Amino acid sequence: MFPYLSDLTNYLFGFSFSFPLPMFGFMVALAFIAANYFFVLEMKRKEQEGLLFPTTIKVMKGEKASISDLAGNGFFGFVLGFKIIGLILNYSDIISVKSGLPGYILSLEGNIFGGIIGAALFTYLRYRDAEKHRLPEPKEVEEIVRPYQYVGTMTFIAAIGGILGAKIFDAVEDLDRLFADPMNVIFSASGLSIYGGLIIGGGSVLVYAYFKKLKIIHVIDSCMPGLMLAYGVGRIGCQLAGDGDWGMPNDAPMPDMLSFLPHWMWAFDYPGNINGVVLLDDFHRMGLESITGNAWPTPFYESVMAILIFGILWSFRKKMKVAGMMTSAYLIFNGVERFFIEKIRINPEYNLFGLKATQAEIIAVIFFFVGVFGIWYAMKIEKTKNKLN
Repeated sequence: MFPYLSDLTNYLFGFSFSFPLPMFGFMVALAFIAANYFFVLEMKRKEQEGLLFPTTIKVMKGEKASISDLAGNGFFGFVLGFKIIGLILNYSDIISVKSGLPGYILSLEGNIFGGIIGAALFTYLRYRDAEKHRLPEPKEVEEIVRPYQYVGTMTFIAAIGGILGAKIFDAVEDLDRLFADPMNVIFSASGLSIYGGLIIGGGSVLVYAYFKKLKIIHVIDSCMPGLMLAYGVGRIGCQLAGDGDWGMPNDAPMPDMLSFLPHWMWAFDYPGNINGVVLLDDFHRMGLESITGNAWPTPFYESVMAILIFGILWSFRKKMKVAGMMTSAYLIFNGVERFFIEKIRINPEYNLFGLKATQAEIIAVIFFFVGVFGIWYAMKIEKTKNKLN
């Protein structure tokens, strides 16, 4: 496996250096970049079709830097300097522990001197920039902001909200683990629920879009294809790093009809995974039977399905003329994909009305029926509009 990006580059190109950039974190960053790119394209298209409109905002030009502005930049600089200088000075110690770079980032470890330098530098740069554009008499001017120009901020909000939501949903998914070691569960670098990230991150973006007076349904429709692609790219990171999202034990022989494929696409033991787990031992610890220690490579399956679904959504986006249709299609595809993949994944089960189901299965079913209802409702609204016209 390739827990860190340098592991992959060393494998591909024969290098022999190490740098603690987690493979999963790198792929998540690429996922957000991909989502942002296609989100921008769709927002521009919606504007060209007259579905989204530019807004006019009033801004002050030529003001001196405020105390709060300088303090905010100083705090940001302190955090960067605190962590980066600490990483440089303690590099070997950081990569030698199991949690590695993610654990270091989420910890309170760092270098105070580096933090002070970072705070001073960022405060000075902000002050100098403000003085450079300062006017004798500050003035209020109007600026036109096009819808796609909000995408960068929305992507950032989605990232922060998504991480928080992913941690929250993961924590409540296994309450026994949370109560036994709450600090480790909350602040560890591992343990993320994709649906928690989607719901909280997406909800945060909708709140932002509402306050910016954007038509929310068109904003949601615009981000859906890129969101599905981002999911697929993120799952590639799970597969490459071996972050624990593998499926149930799979000791079954590979069917002859699939013999032309690499065996790891059927069953894989994730050697050298980032968690340092030997799957055979881990399966036995959980009370699961396994002879080979191989698991279903579910992150790979999800990557393939998500990228294929993205291709479908992107290909048909211009034909989906009814507002909300894209979002509904996304929910249906997402729900079906995740519901069936959960059948070969390892997750805690809830007892719901006498039925056992995982958190993801419950949410997947809700997504599916909300998507079906969304298509019906969108078509109903469209028919009503056509009758009125």
